[in-house]
Amino acid sequence: ILPAALKEIGGNEVRVISPFYKMVKEGGFKIKKIKDVRGESASGTKESFELYESEYEGLKFYFVGKDEYYDRDNIYGTPHGGYPDNAARFSFFCRAVLASLIETGFYPDVMHLNDWQTALIPLYRNSYSESHPLRKSKILFAIHNLGYQGVFPKESISDIRLPEDVLEPLVHHGKISFIKSGILYADAVSTVSKKYAEEILTPQYGYGLDGLLKKKEKDLYGVLNGVDYSNWNPETDTLIPANYGIGTLQNKLRCKTELLKRMKLNLPAGAPLIGSVGRLAEQKGIDLIVASIDEIVEAGAGLVLLGIGEERYEKILKDIAGENPDKIGVSIGFDNKLAHMIEAGADIFIMPSRYEPCGLNQMYSLKYGTIPVVRATGGLDDTIIDYSEDKIRGNGFKFKNAQAQEFIDAVKRAIKVFYNKEELLKLQERGMASDFSWQSAARKYAALYEKMVKGGRIV
Repeated sequence: ILPAALKEIGGNEVRVISPFYKMVKEGGFKIKKIKDVRGESASGTKESFELYESEYEGLKFYFVGKDEYYDRDNIYGTPHGGYPDNAARFSFFCRAVLASLIETGFYPDVMHLNDWQTALIPLYRNSYSESHPLRKSKILFAIHNLGYQGVFPKESISDIRLPEDVLEPLVHHGKISFIKSGILYADAVSTVSKKYAEEILTPQYGYGLDGLLKKKEKDLYGVLNGVDYSNWNPETDTLIPANYGIGTLQNKLRCKTELLKRMKLNLPAGAPLIGSVGRLAEQKGIDLIVASIDEIVEAGAGLVLLGIGEERYEKILKDIAGENPDKIGVSIGFDNKLAHMIEAGADIFIMPSRYEPCGLNQMYSLKYGTIPVVRATGGLDDTIIDYSEDKIRGNGFKFKNAQAQEFIDAVKRAIKVFYNKEELLKLQERGMASDFSWQSAARKYAALYEKMVKGGRIV
């Protein structure tokens, strides 16, 4: 979505390159093979792959085809873990990206790389001579979640195909860390919210790389992700029972009624319904939700939860729902329609994450007039202003520490406002008027690219 937004705001020629995954092959897109690439790669070894091209809504996409690596049912691995050859798969992709640029003669002003899967590109790029056109390209390396670093056994050096002394800076606790290459050798590093950019400089959130990131601090930026309002807008959403906007909020009640029916709950329409959609993992604060359910029910509220994750939490939640069939509905799995129904039908949406680099559901909730209750971390802290502290700008409720009591106190503050219909309406309308579109994010990225090319730092 960012490439399309960059093109939309004008002044940018944007091209995207990705592995030719099986799901892309089978996606019904018009894709043509343009080259069989057979030549020397950045590592000095012979590489071979097919290069494919597609145009979609005015954007040019390239795909690196190598079936032995990418023609698989899943992208990164199975539910049991990552593919054992991921080091080979993605080090190859990094070499292929540079080879593709050379083959097509497209030397970008800025390469915007995402996560560990692309993190070796700066290191490979540096293996070219100073006079090579690719050395002029600036590199922005984006970290979406520092918890995923691409760490592999030291034997993976043979997959990377670079001398051991060149790879020595990537060693982390006796293993090879792909993400270290992106941090060390990119011209700038970005992450997906300003708050998260601050948090990853601390031991608590830095996953052992906070020291390295501190050395990069002057070139570290936080740019909040955007929302795809073409898919997440209650005025046009085709997956919800009734469309509504700021002037037609009464239609939200129909969405609530249908959600209660779908989840077979017997909750009075005038009682608050709390929603949750996400991974069932402690990172997402699912343990805080479990610890607070009794008090949520005692406060007269219902709970609808959709998610998949740790088996023990799936079982606990199903057991709790079985004990409270009228007020608690739990759906284990992924269900896009139900996710939309929860955003539209719930009155309050909870995200008690221990860390959340950006988060999207709190921004969806604002647009759907559903009051977010979040922990003050990462993008949640950047996007939500606590109504208890600021009645003029407040758009939801926050709590500081990952403790069940602080969480339930924030939920109860939201419930109190739910029963004050005048306050509730103001809060809903304020949230629905907010703009977290990708166009806003694209303008910030475009300014960052320009600064990188010309030199200097964005304040």
